[in-house]
Amino acid sequence: MKPTGRPTLEEVAALAGVGRGTVSRVINGSPRVSEQAREAVLQAIDELGYVPNRAARTLVTHRTDTVALVVAESDQRFFGEPFFAGIIRGISSELNATGLQLLLALAQSPDEYARLEHYLTGQHVDGVLLTSLHGDDPLPAKLEAGGVPTVLGGRPPGLSPVSYVDVANRAGARQAVEYLVAQGRGRIATVAGPQDMGVGIDRLAGYRDAVAAAGLPEIIVYGDFSEASGVAAAEELLAAEPAVDALFAADDPMALGAMHVLRRAGRRIPEDVAVIGFEDSARAPLADPPLTSVHQSNEEMGRQMARLLISRINDEALAEPVVILETSLVLRDSA
Repeated sequence: MKPTGRPTLEEVAALAGVGRGTVSRVINGSPRVSEQAREAVLQAIDELGYVPNRAARTLVTHRTDTVALVVAESDQRFFGEPFFAGIIRGISSELNATGLQLLLALAQSPDEYARLEHYLTGQHVDGVLLTSLHGDDPLPAKLEAGGVPTVLGGRPPGLSPVSYVDVANRAGARQAVEYLVAQGRGRIATVAGPQDMGVGIDRLAGYRDAVAAAGLPEIIVYGDFSEASGVAAAEELLAAEPAVDALFAADDPMALGAMHVLRRAGRRIPEDVAVIGFEDSARAPLADPPLTSVHQSNEEMGRQMARLLISRINDEALAEPVVILETSLVLRDSA
């Protein structure tokens, strides 16, 4: 009969007819176990629904003192965009005082995800930080079910995570577009981000809030948060809406790509077309002209993610399992 409550290591050992140490070795992937014993333990784990919790891992492995940062993007995207560097700086600064080491993992394809899930649930890390999630990603739920504390960077669409950190994306986008409205701009377009990401959904919603309140038409093109996609989106925009007089891009790289297209087309910035980005990246004040942008602190986002994860690893109650960071509009010459 299956015991009530959460199955223990001892119950697995009893059902498998082996010692507790044998169960520990099987869980840890040790080769010092006979195939017969391994099969008996795995069958008992499956029958009992045993999931190693942190207390059990501590007894068996004394913790790994390692946390993983998983980024659901390609290496080209990861190393090419400053957003991720800020996140890592914030995480590292918070982990420095704890003795925890940071492991970086990039995953994009289903095969990469499957291998990563197997590794992360195999007691190799004490917790996981996840960012840049797309769609209804199953990995956070699988990690939590595997007893791995997990904190997300960004509100994931379609998921209800235990804890995450995000910025006020909708409010920040709305403020940017309201500023353009106040400047008398009447044909305000947006380069929206991917709509399988919470950040893309929320920033588009903020744009729509502002143009609707002003009685202006929606003019929407889409990108993927890369500079190249900002170039393609701006070319599409000018072909379809040559009278556009303002542009809000859902991140700075797309805004910078769009500015390149506008200048090439002979449009003066901001006289003919005002441009606002989102992030206030290091490149924003160096642009030609300097880019007005919605400021968000990527480092603070990383710090808050690490703080939440440390609390969860230590089994501390979370007073605020969700942290939303405020944004502000930084005015420069592009708007």
